[in-house]
Amino acid sequence: MSEPFDLAGKVVLVTGASRGVGAAIALAAAAKGAKVACAARSTKASPKPLPGTIDETVEAVVDAGGEAIAVPTDLTSADDIEAMVAAPVEAWGRLDVVVNNAAVTFVGEVDIPLKRYDLIMDINLRAPLLTVRAALPHLRAAGRGRILSLSSQAALRPVPGLMSYGMSKLALERMTTDLARQLHPDCIAVNCFRIDIPVASEGTLANMGDIDLTDWEPTSVPADGIIWMLEQPDEYSGRCESMWDLRHREQIMPTRAEQEYTTKPPLQFINGLYDLETQDAFARGAEKAGG
Repeated sequence: MSEPFDLAGKVVLVTGASRGVGAAIALAAAAKGAKVACAARSTKASPKPLPGTIDETVEAVVDAGGEAIAVPTDLTSADDIEAMVAAPVEAWGRLDVVVNNAAVTFVGEVDIPLKRYDLIMDINLRAPLLTVRAALPHLRAAGRGRILSLSSQAALRPVPGLMSYGMSKLALERMTTDLARQLHPDCIAVNCFRIDIPVASEGTLANMGDIDLTDWEPTSVPADGIIWMLEQPDEYSGRCESMWDLRHREQIMPTRAEQEYTTKPPLQFINGLYDLETQDAFARGAEKAGG
């Protein structure tokens, strides 16, 4: 069994680090002594409708005593992805960890506009693959490395309105298991963290209607679980971990919600007609936003 992976002194690249879970991962990694490259489109110079920018995340890291850089990145651009991976290497001379956190969602079923479907697949699946391909020479040069991607309960169960998003996340989990086998000889562990406990990130809440947030966790809770996964020995690889299962199995990520979420999520891919009466909270949110 190899030694645990110590994040102190390591260089970590986090996509989607302008807000939500991505920003929380950046802060948690920096608290462990890592240097963090925060990548996303949202900057102070070019903000997006949702709150949060990579500049603000970097400021939070620095204010807490850490070291970070902002890397403006359009994940639909292969050239931007190459530049994103190069930025931390240019700044600090190495790259040890890649966290594929960025994702996009649009409400839609079989009739979703293809432009939106393509964007979901570009950001949620193609971009992580291109990021890994660009990062591999640097991870190998470091001697050991970590790749971690974020998934969703939508990968395993049909969530009304999120068919394309769920497809992208299921494919991301499959990519994780394949990459783990390929990269194990290089001491690069590849894992996936599936969020299946409600987490109050800005992106999720923006797509939903009025809901009870009593049992929703702050973004710092999944960030703690992700850091735990990154720190495991090299042999801990090819895992697609449920946030729920990891919490209960390893006794980590204690709840910080007003009331702990108690509904056990599916841990395997759902077949058949499942939960036909589930209401489409995302569509309700979209209807409300539209007037």
